[in-house]
Order: sequence, then C-alpha cells, then structure tokens
Amino acid sequence: MGKGGVGKTTLSLATAMAAARSGHRVFVLSTDVAHSLGDALGRPVGPKPVEIAERVVAREVGALDELAQSWTEIQSWLRELLRDEAGEMVVEELLVFPGLEELLALRAICEVEATGDYDVCVVDCAPTGAALRMLRFPDALEVFMQNFFSLERAGAKLLRPLLGGTKAGRLLPSEAFFQAFERLYEDVRRVRAILMDNERTTARLVLNPTQVVIAEARRTFAYLGLYGIATDAVLINRVLPEEAASGYFERWSEREREGLDEIAASFPVPQFTAPLQNREVIGTHALDQLAEQTFARTDPAEVLMDSRPFRMRKVGNETSIEIDLPGIDKDEIDLQNTGDELHLRVRDVSRRIGLPRSVAGREIAGSRFARGVLYVRFCP
Repeated sequence: MGKGGVGKTTLSLATAMAAARSGHRVFVLSTDVAHSLGDALGRPVGPKPVEIAERVVAREVGALDELAQSWTEIQSWLRELLRDEAGEMVVEELLVFPGLEELLALRAICEVEATGDYDVCVVDCAPTGAALRMLRFPDALEVFMQNFFSLERAGAKLLRPLLGGTKAGRLLPSEAFFQAFERLYEDVRRVRAILMDNERTTARLVLNPTQVVIAEARRTFAYLGLYGIATDAVLINRVLPEEAASGYFERWSEREREGLDEIAASFPVPQFTAPLQNREVIGTHALDQLAEQTFARTDPAEVLMDSRPFRMRKVGNETSIEIDLPGIDKDEIDLQNTGDELHLRVRDVSRRIGLPRSVAGREIAGSRFARGVLYVRFCP
C-alpha cells in the first residue's frame, strides 16, 4: 500500500519475482482501477490470469467482466433499472457503483486462495484512499446485511405479486438477485477472515523518502492497525545511490538522508531499500534485478515480523482490548461503546468493532492511549 506514484506496482512485481526465486508459486493481483502491471512488465495483462515468469501468474481485476461472470442476476436488475434513463455506454459506467470495485477486489483474493495452486498472493493495491475503502467495505456491508437486507427482501416479496407486469414492478429485485447478494456477502466474509489472519496476511507500505509521502505513510500505518491488518515491512523506493549523491543532487541527497532517518524512527518494522535505477524498470529481467537489490537473500513470502495490531487480554476478572495506532495523537481518537460494538474513529477513518460475547454489553471501565497503543478496559 502507499500513495499514488511511489512505485507500488514495480515493488509488488519485484516482491513476486523474489518470492518465486525462493521457490514459491506466486499470484500477483492488481486491484487498482488504473492497472499498470502490464506497463511495468512491458506486455499485456488483463482480467484473465497470465503467466509472466516462471512460477509467477498475474491478473488485473476487471469490474464489469467480474460482474458479468459471477453476478448476472445483480447486473440484469441494474440494467433493467437504468434501461429507460440512460444509453448503453452510460449504463455500463453506472453498473460499477461505488464500492463495487473494492468488493470485486476482495472477492478475487478469495478466488486465488480457493484454487490451492499458489503459495503466495501479492496484491498490488490502489492508492491509499481506495485501498482503505476496500478495507472498510466488509464492515459497511455487514451493517447493511444485519439491518436492512431482510427488510428489503421481505418487502420485495410482498410487492412482487401486486406490481408484476407493471412498469414499477421491474424496479423490484427478483429473489435470484437477493440470493446472488447473499453469495456476494459470504464471499466478502471469507476474505475478511483472510485479511484478519495475521499469521498469513500482512501489509507492506511502499514509500519514498520525502516528507509528504512519509506523513501519509504514517497515517496509513495507523489505519491498518485500526482494521487489524498487520504491517510487517516498509519498502523505501527510489533512493539515490551514493554515486549520484553529489553535484546537482547533493542537496536532494541530504534531504533523503533526513527522510530515511525519519522513516527509521517512525516505522518499527523491517525496512528494505530499493535504489533508484539508471533506467525505467520495465520487464521481468529488470524487475528480477530490482528484487535482488531490494531483498537480497530475504524471502519476501515469509511474515517478516510477528505483529498483532488488535489484541485481547484477560487479567483476573478484567478484560481489555489493545489496538496499535502508531503516529496518532490522543486528540485524534474518538471511542464509543454501544453494547455489542465498539465504535472507534481515528481522524477521518472509523470502524465498528464487534465485541466477543465475553465483553459484549459491558461498560468501559477506562481507556488510555500511550506510546501508540489504545488500551480499553471493560468492567467485570
């Protein structure tokens, strides 16, 4: 993950090449709307898996293709709904409603695991904002399913016999639509379980040693902790080599060294440096060379740091929850307990955390924020 333009795609592919070199079967999945795997490889990559190197397969998730293939019932209803209001080209665009691309990206991860053909799935995420929406989507879908889905389904079932054959009747989703939506929901729940499994899923931040990028990476680091996603490494891209650190670039090199010191102090995880190349990194050969320079003998398929950003502890009769929120100030945190859920807001990102039965319904005995960790204690 990282800010747009920092080199996420290049380092995603370099990670895949290094993992394959260590003997793993690797799947590279692009979830960015502006796919660039093909650009970095110098060859086409599309919505169907294609082998790009020995033991490495790549795919770019196509929202409309995936929708047509897997959820024809949902697509058919949306087409019918929009039929009289817009032309075919406009309908095609409107079919990709907000959140759909994030949802399809999540489902694609589940599909890769279901094949059993790969040891590693490297996800080339969209820029930070879209990637965070992808992480938020399961929570939003959960709220809809728990509070509105059954009501909508019952209402459609009741009205269908009354409005059948009328113009208004075509606005009602069919039972097949609701069944497809249920399948979609189950897919997303399975993916959430994969993402929250810190023993096999980690995030890696890609950044450049510049102030603007470092500041955003710090926020992203905290947001990942909020969603329970462990970050096990930072990849620092396009660092000036020593031979280029003089003359015109001398001042720039000094600023980079300051940025590298700041990164070392801000991210308590393993850090890997990818040097700025003397030409564009395009093609598997160039990517393989970059992988060697970045990871050396490290196997990037391994979990590089044992980190659990969301922890529950029990001491005597008291239960507490600990959440890692590095780089955040106390004033930027808002915490509310609604009985079965903990509502936590960090700056402009919020999450509804379902509480286990052991503490659901209990009042909060106290909370404190110290050294980047939020501690929440519940009454016995």
